[in-house]
This record gives sequence, C-alpha cells and structure tokens, in this order.
Amino acid sequence: MKSYRADYVFTITADPIKNGVVTVDDNGTIISVGTEPPDSNTQVQQLSGVITPGFINTHSHIELAHLKDKIEKDCGLVRFIKLVQKQREVDRSEAIDAAYRADAEMYENGIVAVGDISNTDISVDVKLNSKLYYHTFIELFSFLPQRAEEVFNKGLELKKEFKNSNTSVTPHAPYSVSKDLFRLIKDYCSKHDNLITMHNQECEDENRFYRYKSGEFLDLYESFGLDISYFKPQARNSLQTVVPLLTSKQKILLVHNTYTNLKDIYFIKRFDKRISWCFCPGANMYIESRLPKIELFLDQKANITLGTDSLASNTKLSILYEMSLIQSAFPSVTLQSLLQWATLNGASYLGIDEEKGSIAPGKTPGLNLLTGLDGFTITPETKVQRIV
Repeated sequence: MKSYRADYVFTITADPIKNGVVTVDDNGTIISVGTEPPDSNTQVQQLSGVITPGFINTHSHIELAHLKDKIEKDCGLVRFIKLVQKQREVDRSEAIDAAYRADAEMYENGIVAVGDISNTDISVDVKLNSKLYYHTFIELFSFLPQRAEEVFNKGLELKKEFKNSNTSVTPHAPYSVSKDLFRLIKDYCSKHDNLITMHNQECEDENRFYRYKSGEFLDLYESFGLDISYFKPQARNSLQTVVPLLTSKQKILLVHNTYTNLKDIYFIKRFDKRISWCFCPGANMYIESRLPKIELFLDQKANITLGTDSLASNTKLSILYEMSLIQSAFPSVTLQSLLQWATLNGASYLGIDEEKGSIAPGKTPGLNLLTGLDGFTITPETKVQRIV
C-alpha cells in the first residue's frame, strides 16, 4: 500500500482536493482519496504538483509511427493523404518496431488507454504485450459502391487477427466511404457491440466536395484512379450528409472536427445518436495549421475527448501536449474541463469508466503527477510523470 499527497488531487468527479491524499494497493487499485490516508500510521509520500487519473487517448494510429518526421508540416489534408499512401509501405519489422516505440511513448506520457485505428495487423503483437488498454478500430474505406461488400468482409477478417474482444469495424471518413459501405457497417452495429469512430471535417475541401463536388478531393480520386462519376453534389456539408447513415445503436466518436460549424452541430441534435467529439489539436496544427472552433462545442455542452492522432501528423504522443495547445488558444477552458476530456469522457466512450477515468475507491485509473503549472494553468514547463 502507498499513499501520495499533492498540492491538489483532481478526482474528476468532484472539486479538486487541496492537499489531497490518494492511497493505492500494490495493484494500483484506489483504496481511498481525501485529505488524510485511511490509517494514521501510513507513511505518505509528499509530492509537489497535481495528481490526476491516467490519460485516455481516444484517437491514435500506432501502425503509422514509422512515418515520424517524414511528412511535411502544413501540407493540407489532401496532400497529407497522398504522402501517407506513398510512404506507408515499409519493411514490416521497421513498422512493428516503431509501433512498439509509440506504445512505450504513450505509457511514459501517462496514457493508460487508447482507441487505436488499424488498417493492417501490424499492431497485433504490440497490443497483446502492452501495459495499456487498447480498443482497436478496424478502419474501412472505399468510395466505390461496387467494392463495399468486399471491403467490409476483409475488415471482418482483419478483426479476427486482433485476439481480444475490444475491436470493432468502423468507417474512415465521409469522403472515403460509400453509402453502401456505411449501410453495411450500420447493419452490423444493429447486431453486434461495435463502437464507431470516424474522421470528420478535417479540411474545408471535404465540405466543398459534398456541397458542390469541387475542390482538391477530385484530384485525389483521380490520382488513385477512382471513377466517382456516380457521386452527385449533396448541397450540404459532409457530416450532415452521412449522419443518417450512422448507427443509433452504438456510441460514435467524431474525430478532428476542424471545419465543423454550428449548423452541423444543430443538425446532429435532430437525430438520436450517442455522439462524442474528439479533438486532436497537435495533428490539426501539423496538417492544416488550424484548430476546431472549440467554443462552439462548449456552448452546446458537447461531450469532448482528446486524441494524439499519429506520429505521421504529430511530433509527440502526449495528451498533456494536446491540452496545452487547447489552453493556449482558448484560455477560458479550465484545467478541470481539460482533465475531464482527457480522462473520464474518454473512458466513458470506450466503456471502461468503471475502472478508469476518475479517482475513486475500487478503480484502477493509474495516477499522473503534473508539475510546473502556474496555478491551474498549463505552462511550457508543465510535465507529466506517471506515479501509478
């Protein structure tokens, strides 16, 4: 049994506890949290900083870790996609080694659970050997209706390669999934437990393509040799077009949302969907040099989570880094809110909130220590240290 006292303990479900004490057993299970240890004879380790639960990274791609520093910054999403497709094929051992390093980096940065995208079986052994909890999203994409069934069945076969139940099949993005493929996924969701995540409105050209069938995506399809003559302009943004094609039976995480507007958010509220919004500011700045309009989501009381995306589109795999970018751009966002996005909201989406996401007796959330804060403000000197 170990007890830790810090300047503040953020349990997430209540106000921060000043001079709080957290006591855990040898397995990391919380025994008590409050202002004193459960036993007056317990030795308490004094720490300077803030104790938080372990972080939840709801969006990553560890199979792309070998692309670190290989994709130019501020290239725009369409060019980014082209560069990733051109460079992602490498020696299998190189990709696996990079995925192991990415997993270790997340562990060192206080992450305890991950929602990870997979297009291949590269990360199977990494996840089996990891100290982290993973939910693997088998990502499906084909904008050609005639390939929908083939792509869906291949996704189910890949799902079998991941030898645990924390796996689901999911659409990549509105611009890469045909209505036929969306319908196959939706039908599967009506019969199976199948968390959904989807890249959403990561660039303005995605909306332009759906509204007018114009913009850079036409060049992307041509470069891939795809005939999309069947597709007609929808006269509305991409999200508004595909929301009716998404399941109402499962939780849905929309990722990036860089060009989501208020009309999109209002439109979604008309549907019976369990939607959360994941922000990956590091990747947004890397690719598009733009952040989502986070204040819109706050005003609408949206359920928000955080992700790191991949090392192809980010310089590090750190939820603290993502929080610092948001607080720099939106100073009104409190540390309490950021930590809830980084912990409990992500755990709730992944369905692991009975174990992780907040500090309470009986849970095993992991414990992080944040140092170098200015009051409750993240600074360039703020660091995260895993203590449990």
